[in-house]
Amino acid sequence: MPLVRCALLLVPLLTAAVARAETQAPAVDPDYIAPAASLAPERVQGLQQRLLDWPGLARYRDDNARLPAHEAGRVVFYGDSITDGWGRVADTSFFPGKPYVNRGISGQTTAQMLVRFRQDVIALNPEVVVILAGTNDIAGNTGPATQRMIEDNLRSMVQLAQANGIRVVLASVLPASAYPWRPGYRPAEPIKALNRWIEAYARESGAVHLDYHRAMANAEGGLDARLAADGVHPTPAGYAVMAPLAQRAIEDALGRK
Repeated sequence: MPLVRCALLLVPLLTAAVARAETQAPAVDPDYIAPAASLAPERVQGLQQRLLDWPGLARYRDDNARLPAHEAGRVVFYGDSITDGWGRVADTSFFPGKPYVNRGISGQTTAQMLVRFRQDVIALNPEVVVILAGTNDIAGNTGPATQRMIEDNLRSMVQLAQANGIRVVLASVLPASAYPWRPGYRPAEPIKALNRWIEAYARESGAVHLDYHRAMANAEGGLDARLAADGVHPTPAGYAVMAPLAQRAIEDALGRK
């Protein structure tokens, strides 16, 4: 078949493929892919900052510098928006009176967290780190991620912590039956699969397993509106369920040699 004729036959096929791609739901948070012209100026600035500082190394740089080098009982809570919002969402509190430090960054995946682990965890000299991550990987926030990729990143964070004398609390991923920013995707089963590995790896590595999932999941493997209005991010009632579970896990970790 002549080359010109082949090209002419391919044009309608390519056109149809592009049209289908443009109508499909995005696989990641729209903030990552929306055209700049469609965003408010402050959103454009936020997107540019993400591109310039992909792992979020600047987010806590000044806060870290202001912390004393050592503090008895210091615990770092390390994660994504679920951690980031704890004590920052209206009507929530973050362990008042305790030397606990919040180092969550909204939207982050385990790959991003691994990059900043040394500066936002190890350099703070905590006695314990509470790691809660993986739901954004499952959502595809920074591109496709297999469970093995998530496992590798979590394993690396645990190993880095333990190599530096930091006790580890490894939390299960919170339930979610849908992601508002990824319409049509159902993450409940991938979350359960990852949580089975997290529980097993916590036993294997000597970390404390913190099981938020069993305490919060509804029959669909998601979160009721009382605990998370959007099905993902905890309400004050959601954080109220999480707080005593986290505190018991921290005490367990501190009690281990």
